[in-house]
Amino acid sequence: MSFTDLIFFAFSGMLIISALGVITMRNPVYSALFLVLSFISCSALWLLLEAEFLAIVLVLVYVGAVMVLFLFVVMMLDINIEEMRSGFVKYLPLGIVSALALMGIMIWVVGPVGPNTLGSESLQQAVVHGPDYSNTKELGRILYTDYVLPFEVAAVILLVAIIAAISLTLRRRPTTKYQTPGNQVKVKREDRIRIVKMDAEVEE
Repeated sequence: MSFTDLIFFAFSGMLIISALGVITMRNPVYSALFLVLSFISCSALWLLLEAEFLAIVLVLVYVGAVMVLFLFVVMMLDINIEEMRSGFVKYLPLGIVSALALMGIMIWVVGPVGPNTLGSESLQQAVVHGPDYSNTKELGRILYTDYVLPFEVAAVILLVAIIAAISLTLRRRPTTKYQTPGNQVKVKREDRIRIVKMDAEVEE
């Protein structure tokens, strides 16, 4: 086993542990922090695959922007944690079955018995490229030729998610104090100030 394989297994284990932390933490803020650790672990794995552009984008976009938006929404919504966790045991069997099915699909795809044989080769031997190889150029060529329609669909879904997040934070609640700019503009001086006339005091 080479040094590259050791790094791969180390970050893979960190990714699995952080992913379990995302779904087991009772506090959504802690879950978001574990998700940040998951993204960083995935970024390290992509660096091992010589996908530097994807690794940097994952850190800058998801860790730097999406997670900040996620934490902002979690804090603004005032989520009832006890009510949210009440159905955890009820849906646990379905979650376990889905996780096992997803794991089986991944093993079949990248394992030694699937369509790809990366599992039977060393990681270093599987991703060797020439010195003039540009993963950014290759990614752009594939996205805007073979996968242009799924790329546009993903962009629309992200736009809908942004609009939904903004709508959730703008909801009106009885206990929330807010200001109406239209009413503030209509206010006159007489509504805010009361002038009281008093006789001048004379010192004796």
